[in-house]
Amino acid sequence: MTSLKPIATDILRSALLLPTSVVRLGSALIGRRPGRARALPHALLGIPLGALSLVAVGVEVLFVARGVLYGLVDRGPYDHSWGGPTRGGAWLAHFAVGLPVAAAGLALLWCVAYLDDRLGARFVRGERTGAWVLPVALLACAAGAVFVVAWVHQL
Repeated sequence: MTSLKPIATDILRSALLLPTSVVRLGSALIGRRPGRARALPHALLGIPLGALSLVAVGVEVLFVARGVLYGLVDRGPYDHSWGGPTRGGAWLAHFAVGLPVAAAGLALLWCVAYLDDRLGARFVRGERTGAWVLPVALLACAAGAVFVVAWVHQL
């Protein structure tokens, strides 16, 4: 059986990717180490990936609070809530929707960590990673930007 520790480490690393990438960028700009030119694209691509992971963390917190813990954060009335009119029915309906969405958010964080690792392998370590890594990373960042704009417009 696979241990959950590496997956949890990847998820935490992804959640902290934005500040880590900013530090990488500063290190690449002012550092004097030999691989500085190769570290710069990885740091620059890590910033939008880190922003994407922050969006995933925000959605994760929102769906856990408004889904899994619905009965604790919403005091009612539940007449027009999913699963209403009772508190138990509304909580169960929101829990049933919130749990898979929370799992999908964790999976997204794991995927962002994997993309960052593949970009690091390509740019910093000089490994061959395949032609898909850079377009997928850019497409994921663009999709995250579209999601944020759509979210803000519905507020």
